[in-house]
Amino acid sequence: MNNTSNNIGIQNSEFRIQNKNAGFSLIEVVIALAIFTIMVSIASISFMNLSPKYRLKKAVWEINSQMNYARYKAIFDGTKVKITFNPNSYFIEKFDEGQNEWRRDQINFLDGVILQANNSPIFHPVGTVSNLASIYISNSWGKYKITLAISGRIKVTQVE
Repeated sequence: MNNTSNNIGIQNSEFRIQNKNAGFSLIEVVIALAIFTIMVSIASISFMNLSPKYRLKKAVWEINSQMNYARYKAIFDGTKVKITFNPNSYFIEKFDEGQNEWRRDQINFLDGVILQANNSPIFHPVGTVSNLASIYISNSWGKYKITLAISGRIKVTQVE
């Protein structure tokens, strides 16, 4: 019996020695956290550099969509719809024939881009456009041009 209890004692002491070596030391954890922090900071700097690109593409998509919206609103409502552009915003107006004046329908602001337009296009109920416009949307990443044909077709091109 003494021999059996002796073997158990040896096994327990070996288990305790193996258990002491399990896990990570404080130095290993601190080094791993430092490496992780450096990687996260590099990734966040990379994402911040991409921000102007996505703001520009979002603004181009939004203006293109709103121009299509204005065109279809003119067709379905049977009234003229105009889009007026400012350097950092644009607004959509409907023509009130009873009052013979333009009434603002909505105002939209764009962050991180500059708008330049040579005209304020007017969409007519038959689907055509008067006051043809070229709209330039730019920021530090690049520049896009949206052109409007008399038929109402909207074309987006990247300007080099």
